[in-house]
Amino acid sequence: MEQTKKSTFKLLFYLKKNELKKNGNAPIMARITIDGTPKTFGTKLEIDPNNWDLKHGRVQGKSAHALSINRKLDNIRGRIDKIYEDMLKQEGFATSQKVKLSFLGVGVMEDAILKVFNDQNEDFKKLVEKGERALSTYYKYIVVYNHLAKFIKERYHRDDMAFRELTGDFIREFDFYLRYDLQSSHNTVWVYTLPVLSLVELAIKKGLIRDNPFQDYEINMEETDRGYILKEDVEKLTMCVPPHPRYELVKDLFIFSCFTGLAYADIKKLTRNNIHSFFDGHQWIISRRKKSDIASNVRLMEIPKRIIEKYQGTTRNEFIFPVPTNSTCNTHIGKLVEKAEIITEQKVTFHTARHTFGTMFLTEGVPLESLSKMMGHKNISTTQIYAKITSQKISKDMDLVTPKFKAMEEAFMMGI
Repeated sequence: MEQTKKSTFKLLFYLKKNELKKNGNAPIMARITIDGTPKTFGTKLEIDPNNWDLKHGRVQGKSAHALSINRKLDNIRGRIDKIYEDMLKQEGFATSQKVKLSFLGVGVMEDAILKVFNDQNEDFKKLVEKGERALSTYYKYIVVYNHLAKFIKERYHRDDMAFRELTGDFIREFDFYLRYDLQSSHNTVWVYTLPVLSLVELAIKKGLIRDNPFQDYEINMEETDRGYILKEDVEKLTMCVPPHPRYELVKDLFIFSCFTGLAYADIKKLTRNNIHSFFDGHQWIISRRKKSDIASNVRLMEIPKRIIEKYQGTTRNEFIFPVPTNSTCNTHIGKLVEKAEIITEQKVTFHTARHTFGTMFLTEGVPLESLSKMMGHKNISTTQIYAKITSQKISKDMDLVTPKFKAMEEAFMMGI
């Protein structure tokens, strides 16, 4: 590979005087600086601080010990100079981190995309165990890791690849693999490529590569119609007698979501501390969305207030509701929708309730800005999707009413 850019390179030896050994010696450290970014490491050498030449970064004098230490320092400098020059010649650039890792003999292990991905997943798992991250997100990263590993194995016949080997073709071929080999939808491809794009950004921060090989690759989420049920369907559900008593809790939680916009994960972590009385004399749910950590403030209407009161004292901890698993909720909701004779084009899940809140309250006149605050959206553009859905609903309603004016329209046309 041709050299594309000559870096500013400097190697400095210095003493770590704040960590003297028991014999009074100070460890000799090395600092590699390339393009202004420094990386340090220990040389495993030590010397009496009084014998150190600070100006030249060497041991003073011509004693056998001094000459031995200086020869070893010269050897280190020679090896690092060669690593630096070889990187420039073979790869076109060098970073202080890459030179350091190569000198220490760990460059190959660290500069590998699956290795870094696996390390990131292990760190994320620890955060999940602490309750700071969602288990579902961890599972998503594991799925992406497995897809990426299989792609590298099938396409490149390798167990891993160095970041410096990645090109724009790599991410485009991975996109093709997800889209056509695995038959993933566009938005699934978007979800699966985001972690890979983030890995490259991490590699740049770590100094493993200088430029982003995927900078010309672009993918965005496609807006899709979000499943929801109508206001009259919500009313049907509130009046529905569950086909089995164990469905009662899920029915109440679904309706609670329809009137608060809270997602399953946010209802599950809802506590008494999230309920506050404000200046307007009403109770509010003040919380942060588990998914995005964005504030979500919702004024409680009478129906959700009654549901909260209904389950008061049913949990042994600070949580308001004894929430079943998400899969259990979705199974029970299917039975409830069937019993209430609610007909929809899309399958109704627990998350349908959140979208129902968005469309139902927007249709009733709640401004986009207020709805966005209640739903905890990062950008109002996300909330505008509900406005699009509502317009589609209006169009469908007009299709139903138009035939009733057909005779009037024909008479009007004849009179022109």
